[in-house]
Amino acid sequence: MPLLPTVRSPDDVKRLDLLQMKALALEIREEMIRVVSEMGGHLASNLGTVELCIALHHVFDFLHDRLCWDIGHQAYPHKLLTGRFPAFPTIKQHGGISGYPNRQESPYDPFTIGHAGSSISTALGLRVGDRILGRRRRIVVVVGDGSLTSGMAFEGLNHAGAVKEDLLVVLNDNNMFIHPSVGAMSRSINRVRMAPLYLDLKHEVYHLLRSIPGLGSAMGKGMDLFRDAVRRIAVPGMFFHEMGFRYFGPIDGHDLDTLIPALREIREQPGPILLHVTTMKGKGFALAEKDPVKFHGPSPFDPEDGTSRKAGSPVPYTKAFAASLIEIARTDPAVVAITAAMPDGTGLVEFQRHFPDRMFDVGIAEQHAVGFAAGLQESGLKPVVAIYSTFLQRAFDQVFQEVAVQPLGVTFVIDRAGIVGEDGSNHQGVYDIAYLRPFPGAVLMAPRDATELSGMLRLGLGESRPAFIRIPRDTVPEPEIPAPRAPLEVGRAEILRNGPDGAILAYGAMVQPAWEAADRLAREDGLRLCVVNARFAKPLDGDLFERLAREQPFVVTVEDHVRTGGFGSAVLEALNARGAETRRVHVLAFEDAFIPHGARRLLLRLAGLDADGIARIVRERARAIPSRGAGRSG
Repeated sequence: MPLLPTVRSPDDVKRLDLLQMKALALEIREEMIRVVSEMGGHLASNLGTVELCIALHHVFDFLHDRLCWDIGHQAYPHKLLTGRFPAFPTIKQHGGISGYPNRQESPYDPFTIGHAGSSISTALGLRVGDRILGRRRRIVVVVGDGSLTSGMAFEGLNHAGAVKEDLLVVLNDNNMFIHPSVGAMSRSINRVRMAPLYLDLKHEVYHLLRSIPGLGSAMGKGMDLFRDAVRRIAVPGMFFHEMGFRYFGPIDGHDLDTLIPALREIREQPGPILLHVTTMKGKGFALAEKDPVKFHGPSPFDPEDGTSRKAGSPVPYTKAFAASLIEIARTDPAVVAITAAMPDGTGLVEFQRHFPDRMFDVGIAEQHAVGFAAGLQESGLKPVVAIYSTFLQRAFDQVFQEVAVQPLGVTFVIDRAGIVGEDGSNHQGVYDIAYLRPFPGAVLMAPRDATELSGMLRLGLGESRPAFIRIPRDTVPEPEIPAPRAPLEVGRAEILRNGPDGAILAYGAMVQPAWEAADRLAREDGLRLCVVNARFAKPLDGDLFERLAREQPFVVTVEDHVRTGGFGSAVLEALNARGAETRRVHVLAFEDAFIPHGARRLLLRLAGLDADGIARIVRERARAIPSRGAGRSG
């Protein structure tokens, strides 16, 4: 009889013996492969944490104790063991369960998370709060070796080691972020992986020496000095000792016979402790073991051979970006590229194949990536920084301090701008216009297609001020809009079609659906609309927008961004500053609410940001103007 369907909570895991838990691990892997192959999602990282998750839930009571996952894309086994097995086939689907820990979903998830590096800090906060409030429970963190490149992880370790609170940090070491780990920390941990098991000698020997009458105190002090000297030469985990943690490991994270006794022993010990477990990303699925990068977050695939179930092969914006950057770099040796642990996701892995000495993956360290780019720019190079919109938020101060204030002509390609879909609320890239627009001198632009993306890259690289290019998690429009191209000039929009019955000002990825909506309204309602490709959210084409606001019966702005502080807000501000009419301007954008997970096209449709939704709003505006009415003017 299968075990997994009988696990309704971790209490059921506690009742299993070792053989049953090993059988359960096999069933969890089979279920994850089955569901992810059909629906898509994170796979390789979750395959690597199955036994670790079973052991944690077997030893601890996380309704009382607290379990904090870092990032959380390795927590599918945790979901399967905490009552979410029946809903697991809905993972990352609209209305289904989240692909990350979510506190609205389960009492076993203390935080809704999705970014790296935060878990040690939040867990320490829980622990200090418990002490102040007189509450006794264990706080456990699971953090990957890749997350330790995040500055916030170091800050959390530093504070935890200093305050000496009871905190267990489990280092899940699989030698990977999404791509193989990079940097000095990675090399240090790799050396530890090869070392023999180390179980803090002080714990076993120190108290024995001190118990010897007369000699105990002196020998104990001598042992302190000897132990510290040996650690500096030979002890694995020396870094963590210096940070104030007692280090245990490394141990095999797939060996329940070792994991469970180790966790039971450590559970009873005080102070900050780091347990180092080594795991294999993709464990138990040969295709993922062989290529953990490909199977980190695959779209639906055939589990027999790994081939994609997606039909056709449209060109994604990331691929178009990489192709354009490679073309530019061939003739300009000053062009270099930077990413923060996302060489594949941003398309720069292809750039790296062509220019290995001109591509820099700095790890999960967006702040450093931006500061590093500032130095490269000042040295005379032309850095292009490719970071997801949701992750660039983490480098807000560096964009301000190291780039904008200077100012320096660093070019940023903001990938995954707008709706990212199934990754959910903490990955939706719908805030970047608002957080970048306040910087004086910044150039914010978004292309309508691959051709314009290439032009904007060249434009940005020629600027002596920061330039930001926004691209969506989508494919480039094919065929491209059949309209003559206006020359690309900073702060100048282009009119794609003219008409007297209203104007649509569309930004970036919204140009294509705006064009389709106008085309449909012309056929079905006889409305002759002006459609504008705004191109720039800063500086705006104020002259054109003021004229349209004066001459057109209404103006609709369209963007895949939140309404607050976005492109439409910028248009209203510019018109207000010019004393122009704003009452007939309608801003079509996402409302003031966090956007859940779901397919990109579905979420755009629900927000009225597809061709149907734009046509509906424009039709309503047209009907509200009696004199211009149903498109029979002129």
